[in-house]
Amino acid sequence: MVYRFLILSDEADDFKREIKIDSEATFLDLYNIIMDSVGYSKDQMCSFFLCDDDWSKTTEITLVEMDTSSDTDSYTMADTHLDELLEDEHQKLLFVFDYMTDRALFMELREIITGQDLKEAICSKSTGNPPAQTMSFEELESKTSNLDLDEDFYGDSDYNIDELDRDGYEGFGDSVIDNPYDDDRY
Repeated sequence: MVYRFLILSDEADDFKREIKIDSEATFLDLYNIIMDSVGYSKDQMCSFFLCDDDWSKTTEITLVEMDTSSDTDSYTMADTHLDELLEDEHQKLLFVFDYMTDRALFMELREIITGQDLKEAICSKSTGNPPAQTMSFEELESKTSNLDLDEDFYGDSDYNIDELDRDGYEGFGDSVIDNPYDDDRY
């Protein structure tokens, strides 16, 4: 069987890659074709994450063996075949390529092609430029802080608890426990 993956980025709107790979290939083979197709160097820590339909991470497949507890299954790219963990079309994955800033490519298993085999993985479609492989925290912050949030965003910056009057809290009782505004700490 052949797996056809679509790969997208939330950082580069015009970026798209389509990868075709044999279902019996390893996640390391998938890693290598992705890295080659985007021109990234292979000297950074990376991981695949299987995701649910809401893109929440469920299972991690690491580039190298990580020190994990014996309670959880540990998967490495070199030792894990794609068909061990991927069985359904539209399965979602994240490929975290920048661990320091948790940046990732979004992947979907678009099609399972039965009756075919591939000796070597291929990038069958390539559109646009990928996001930069690494990004400093300052660069990431400048890209994500384009919202103008000033000190009043969460409410009045001149808030003073003494301005609250008891009248708004009638019916809460008269004890300190029932009405915390009677407590001397406030």
